[in-house]
Amino acid sequence: MSPEPSSAEPSDLAARAAHTHVVVVGGGIGGLVAARECAKVGMRVTVLEAEETLGGSIRRVDLDGVTIDAGAESYATRGGLVRALVEELDLADRIVLPKPGGAWLAGIPGVGAAPLPVGGILGIPANPFQPDVRRIIGWSGVWRAYLDRVRPPLTIGHQLSLGKLVASRMGAKVRDRLVAPVTTGVYSASPDDVDIDVAAPGLNAALTRVGSLSGAVQTLRDDAAEKASEAQAAAKTPGAAVEGLSGGMSTLVDALAADLIRLGAEVRTGVRVRTVRKTGARWSVEAEAEVAAEVEVRAEESGESAATDPLEPVVEELDADAVIIATPESAARKLLASAVPGLATTEAASSPEIEIVTLVLDAPELAAAPRGTGVLTVPGSHTAKALTHSTAKWGWVRDAAGSRQIVRVSFGAQGEPAATAGLDDAAAADLARREAAALLGVAIAPEAVIASHRGRFVQSQPASIIGSGGRRTAARAAVEAVPGVAAVGAWLAGTGLAQVIPDARDEADRLRRVLLWDGES
Repeated sequence: MSPEPSSAEPSDLAARAAHTHVVVVGGGIGGLVAARECAKVGMRVTVLEAEETLGGSIRRVDLDGVTIDAGAESYATRGGLVRALVEELDLADRIVLPKPGGAWLAGIPGVGAAPLPVGGILGIPANPFQPDVRRIIGWSGVWRAYLDRVRPPLTIGHQLSLGKLVASRMGAKVRDRLVAPVTTGVYSASPDDVDIDVAAPGLNAALTRVGSLSGAVQTLRDDAAEKASEAQAAAKTPGAAVEGLSGGMSTLVDALAADLIRLGAEVRTGVRVRTVRKTGARWSVEAEAEVAAEVEVRAEESGESAATDPLEPVVEELDADAVIIATPESAARKLLASAVPGLATTEAASSPEIEIVTLVLDAPELAAAPRGTGVLTVPGSHTAKALTHSTAKWGWVRDAAGSRQIVRVSFGAQGEPAATAGLDDAAAADLARREAAALLGVAIAPEAVIASHRGRFVQSQPASIIGSGGRRTAARAAVEAVPGVAAVGAWLAGTGLAQVIPDARDEADRLRRVLLWDGES
């Protein structure tokens, strides 16, 4: 629990803050938000990022003169906290909505590809007789799904697994052809591993109340539509599940970094933290950076001296009152191994390696968005798990690309390494081209590829995976048991900015309260 509010005068707290040094290890979105929360109250903050650029999973890339997102391209609007941060940083005029058009589903047995049905939750249909549902699961699937309406609901306990619930109520075709593509595309996980109470809160309760899964889906959708309508009326703004930023999500990273500098924080990139140690009531952070050093060398032929500037490592020790670890889980556990021994007794989560290959194409036939704004795949039907047609989805990308088309092809999921993992960049780009052609139903010749980029990501386990909540709670409790340390990021908060940002704020608030008010009566 946080200490009670201090009785000290504001001037005393301000003086205490000015003499408090917090080192943040990791310059992803969680680290930057936590650092800003500390800097806002006047603390001295140092951010250390091992890579040469900030942002973590939020990355930009310049391809053939077009600067676009290479990682996260949007944020969920639920809760409104990400938008609130965007507005705090004066980026409200950059907020953009995805273009209408919907997603398609590819790899449907006997069908090939079809528009993803509308009106469901996580792919579960409210009406299995709906034509776009029937097209995908066939009449046999429809009649099996209809049994859901006549089967008794679960009145004692409830099903934890989304996949098992859907299969038992509506059949394997609904699970495999409708739900699995969504959970694989969104969570990189099988529906059997998804915790229904986290992924779709209230669905189990609605099933018991209404009597059928399809009826429960319709009830939740009606409730959500009513709440959204009220919220939109109050805010006088249209509603959307996700939003993006014109110019890319990296503009949020840039704005956070600029605000940190304005607040007096030190933000350093290219600095790798080797160890984090607790020394009494203080912390010692050992960091290594490579710096240019002039070295005299003898030219072999001329015998004259010449100056070169190779990089050599420089190790420094930073003294801090507190540290915030904002790295991926594996790195965080290594850094905190000695300082937070309780972390060793908690279970680490499996984190799939995801690769996203972005292609800039000379493919005019894609201008009409033949398969909407993106394509999901039935697991096992294609090498890629999903595709985003960026120039069809985002108006600002289309404007920047001109006559070119941009697609992002995703590979890898829980328990399934990315098919591109063992390929070189050229081979990965060619596989992405072939998959894009198959998913979009349009021939794309090798010479149509103008430029490509390959991004590798370790995806933290989503909060919706069964058992994830218990693992995160245990890990956080172990960290909070040690004074002067906090940990933030997707491995503790769950994936997505809508979870990472408020969690980072809460953890920073907990830490700064302890630092400023500890010992006060």
